[in-house]
Amino acid sequence: MMVDRWEYPVAPNDPPSPSYRIMSTDRMPDSNYMYMSGFIPSPISHDGGRGWTALLSVQHGIVDRNQALHAGFSRWQIEHRLASGAWQRVYPGVYATFSGPLTRDARLWAALRRAGAGAMLSHETAAEVHGIIDKPVGSSIHVTVPLSRRPTQHRATRGIVIHRSNQSQQLFLGPFTLPRTRIEDTVLDLVAAAPTFDHAYSWIARSVSKQRVTVEALRAALADRARTRWREWLKDALEDAKDGVHSPLERRYLRDVERAHRLPRSEHQALRQFGGKVQYSDNWYAEYRVVVEIDGPAYHQNERVQLDKDRDNANLALGDIKTHRFGPVGVTERACETAALVAATLQRNGWQGSPRPCRRPNCSVG
Repeated sequence: MMVDRWEYPVAPNDPPSPSYRIMSTDRMPDSNYMYMSGFIPSPISHDGGRGWTALLSVQHGIVDRNQALHAGFSRWQIEHRLASGAWQRVYPGVYATFSGPLTRDARLWAALRRAGAGAMLSHETAAEVHGIIDKPVGSSIHVTVPLSRRPTQHRATRGIVIHRSNQSQQLFLGPFTLPRTRIEDTVLDLVAAAPTFDHAYSWIARSVSKQRVTVEALRAALADRARTRWREWLKDALEDAKDGVHSPLERRYLRDVERAHRLPRSEHQALRQFGGKVQYSDNWYAEYRVVVEIDGPAYHQNERVQLDKDRDNANLALGDIKTHRFGPVGVTERACETAALVAATLQRNGWQGSPRPCRRPNCSVG
């Protein structure tokens, strides 16, 4: 794309030069083409023009009013671009310097510029940017600002959820990236906002299993927080996540079935070479050649079901490995019945111990 000069009408009170110019360039990234159609006032210096172009590139074409004024635009020039459709208003005082739909990154930058100084993406939005989740959760953009600031005190902004906190720290990756909370702070913020501890643990398990954060980093961030919801539970939960317990349901099995009924300790996410293929087992009792798999609510939907059935059959036929599969009910409402079934299989395969009744009323074990 080459643009050398753009003639544009001038208001009577504007600076004397009537021309607006984009600095010529031979090569621009494709994703930045639409951002370079913003007009640069001709009185602006060469270095200032480069700074403006760089700002548009970094912020995906998004600027706030103060940034535009600082770059040399007059108030009339800003309003004229908005009225003509060359620019569009995203939030009060925040503009897209192009027409047409906004990209996801542009929307995130617009929310940050609206929130102002010290703002950083947080909670579900930071989890999206960090890759903890694959797509946005809901339509709202979550932003955290310092506790001393109230950017929407007098007027809430639709589509932006403002959190005020001094506990979360910014992950600094350089001046050309979206400001966001550190991964460990993102996870702990989501834990604190979760409606249940099972939901909270899902954030821990997802981030650790995807290797986005280590348990040690989460522990250090937890220790730095003066107030944290479920602090004592989190200490045990982090240890479980480190051991390979990758979902709330797997943790329910570990806590309410295996530990509560004094079954032998299993290996979690156990890597096994079997039949020439690599297999991972949720819970592997190697000494007794018993596998316990935990299937989530969305499990019974596609060809994965048949693949697992084939694997279970091969385990039994080729290695005499017995497999139990339990869904959500099996590790919650029927945890005691599940424990009795697993214990019986373990005993047949050589376990000399006996399961113990748990603290639930009318436990069926024993």
